[in-house]
Amino acid sequence: MAQSDTKKIFFENLSGAGKAIAVLTSGGDAQGMNAAVRAVVRMGLYVGAKVYFIREGYQGMVDGGENITEATWESVSSMLQVGGTVIGSARCKDFRTHEGRLKAALNLVKLGITNLCVIGGDGSLTGANLFREEWSGLLAELVEQGSIEHQSVQTYSALHIVGMVGSIDNDFCGTDMTIGTDSALHRIIEVVDAIMTTAQSHQRTFVLEVMGRHCGYLALVSALACGADWVLIPEMPPEDGWEEKMCQKLSATRSRGTRLNIIIVAEGALDRHGKPITSSIVKDLVVKCLGFDTRVTILGHVQRGGTPSAFDRILASRMGVEAVLALLETTANTPACVVSLCGNQSVRLPLMECVQMTQEVQKAMDEKKFEEAVKLRGRSFENNLKTYKLLAHRKPESELPTSNFNVAVLNVGAPAAGMNAAVRSAVRVGISEGHKMFAVNDGFEGFYKGQIKEIKWSDVGGWTGQGGSLLGTKRTLPAKHVGKIAEQMRTHNINALLVIGGFEAFLSLLELLTARGKYEEFCVPMVMVPATVSNNIPGSDLSIGADTALNAITTTCDRIKQSASGTKRRVFIIETMGGYCGYLATVAGLAAGADAAYIYEEPFDIRDLQANVEHLTEKMKTSIQRGLVLRNENSNDNYTTDFIYQLYSEEGKGVFDCRKNVLGHMQQGGAPSPFDRNFGTKISAKAMQWVTKKLVETFRQGRVFANTEDSCCLLGMRRRALIFQPVVQLKGETDFVHRIPKEQWWLKLRPLMKILAKYKTSYDVSDSGQLEHVVHNQPKDSDASVAM
Repeated sequence: MAQSDTKKIFFENLSGAGKAIAVLTSGGDAQGMNAAVRAVVRMGLYVGAKVYFIREGYQGMVDGGENITEATWESVSSMLQVGGTVIGSARCKDFRTHEGRLKAALNLVKLGITNLCVIGGDGSLTGANLFREEWSGLLAELVEQGSIEHQSVQTYSALHIVGMVGSIDNDFCGTDMTIGTDSALHRIIEVVDAIMTTAQSHQRTFVLEVMGRHCGYLALVSALACGADWVLIPEMPPEDGWEEKMCQKLSATRSRGTRLNIIIVAEGALDRHGKPITSSIVKDLVVKCLGFDTRVTILGHVQRGGTPSAFDRILASRMGVEAVLALLETTANTPACVVSLCGNQSVRLPLMECVQMTQEVQKAMDEKKFEEAVKLRGRSFENNLKTYKLLAHRKPESELPTSNFNVAVLNVGAPAAGMNAAVRSAVRVGISEGHKMFAVNDGFEGFYKGQIKEIKWSDVGGWTGQGGSLLGTKRTLPAKHVGKIAEQMRTHNINALLVIGGFEAFLSLLELLTARGKYEEFCVPMVMVPATVSNNIPGSDLSIGADTALNAITTTCDRIKQSASGTKRRVFIIETMGGYCGYLATVAGLAAGADAAYIYEEPFDIRDLQANVEHLTEKMKTSIQRGLVLRNENSNDNYTTDFIYQLYSEEGKGVFDCRKNVLGHMQQGGAPSPFDRNFGTKISAKAMQWVTKKLVETFRQGRVFANTEDSCCLLGMRRRALIFQPVVQLKGETDFVHRIPKEQWWLKLRPLMKILAKYKTSYDVSDSGQLEHVVHNQPKDSDASVAM
């Protein structure tokens, strides 16, 4: 299969031969930890290192013996989809003492371990750094005691540590997302969606308490994702008199015909005077002031449990591989670091800089410097808070600016989960900025037929959790109907367009841009927000809907693999959507632990298929019971899903049997994931703010006139930032025949998938993380935590 010609990792130039790496999970468990452990073990073995499990966290390191065991390739099979941590985690008082750390050092030296990969929270990582700093002193002490030889001090002179943050709270500064956070949001949103149906039936108010003793991230993002009426978080306690304001808000919502209210409370929520605000206090307040039928649901440890989401599996797998690379490249002078992702890019950050900044947040909260605490959490957290306030709390008509601009919003292309969240966000931000918002039904087909009507604040209530497209969407392009569309633009005096959709939306904007020469009605600001499960839009690394589709595929793959447990050896051939774009097949393959993923972008022939079958046959004979092969629907005209199924069936005779599944439109359906709800909400809000800015800039002599390239843009995520790009400039980056970008970032993940499936391949390290300083470069300050 094709490989890029960039700097790569080979056994010769970056080898782990002679090195011993130990991996442990410490502190509270988090979904995705097993994916990280699996990646560390397999990447460590791939580069020739010995890899050890340390069971039960630091307690296992102190106790030694059977708690520290050598890992094999097979020992991490079938753990990718398991929640929690299979190697165990424990709080350890012994490791906090000097004697405990001395015992731990002895146990590591006995096995020649000088490389530690620690997966845990800030407490666990701080402990690891202290251990590293004391290492040489501990070895000297062990020599004095006669526990080790003097030569061991020179042989094992330095302890190298790399951390990965596993915490559902997302409370560690310097990282976009910690392992487990996305899965915890999945658990919360599943509960909220279920509660909303019963609350609506009985016209009830529900108070939900979520985890977050010191960090309100889960509460804030789940409030954004479900459109909660009120949220209470520790970083930003409500102003005095909040009780009356909250009750007024709930009452106003009910008066507009809504049958339910949702209030989300972080377990560490406080008022301005440091007094706890509990879910029961909030319930009693609502009952006393409004007389509403009110119930409390405390989610508790449900949030820690369950299967990890696709996002957490990919995040943990990438970070696990990056951790091994960081350990191989470290020297005695390299500070202990944390590996993380910023947007789509791996980064390494000095561990103690991150810990210190995390502690500064708590200090600011203790000193009641709440604005500062929110800023220290990072711009992503700050933007989440601003966006929530903007969308949840409607200003009185008297306080709204009066712009007299009319803005139309429409969906174009195939439906994608998260489109409705994007529409809701656009409508409410537009109204907040003084515009009159118009909804167009059925895309450009509805546009030329005049299916356009004004849409109000309350019309989009409850839209965030709805799948598909409530506005209706069609693939119809505008070129054939530009005259009629221009007429409708004139009739409704439309001053700007916000188009939410897939590749057809991109083509539509190019056609409208061309039509400006003939129809002045199209000389208005136009912006596109990418929304398609295929994730094939040029100018954006991610599209609304792709995460929901990935989770659908991953969950289905888990179930399909489980269906074969206890039976004879079996291989499943699964066909995914995506047109000619292999994003879904590749990234779902990484998340589900696939043995191969066939895509159009990486040409393959019969020799590759044969090699894959032989590789899988060899694995089946020695260890694994189930195999998984994914195929993108348009990966090859001749090597169809049926062909591959028949080939594997024939060549695997006597070793394994085969089954095939075509997943089809279930990948487009279902409720949007938390990621897609928040991505849709935040990217659409940013697009709407750009529209306002452009309307002001282009309003001259009583009318809007925008005919420059930069007034017709696509808003996309590029590596670490959300960027507005003129669509005409993206033409050169696009393969129009196959409807894909010419360059796609996720292709760099393919060697990683192959390595974790036991293939000998090259791995591109040109994009691996470089050590950065959190103070100067705060990754959380990028827009790249876009979605979350």
